[in-house]
Amino acid sequence: MTDGTDTKTWPELAIGLYDRLTERNAEIAYNFDDFQLGVPSSTSSDAKHAQWKLNGAIRVTTRSGAAS
Repeated sequence: MTDGTDTKTWPELAIGLYDRLTERNAEIAYNFDDFQLGVPSSTSSDAKHAQWKLNGAIRVTTRSGAAS
């Protein structure tokens, strides 16, 4: 994903997200109330979807390894 091409796989998506978050020392927090998400099994147009249901919070934080 770092070479400017489109993301094709879940690992590429995860790596790209991690890279961007750590570059910015970002914190992202999401709160869900009866949220449903269809997660595709692949990137094909006819991929099957698993239904995920989320209630509660997800927090992603990053911290630099360097001392400040």
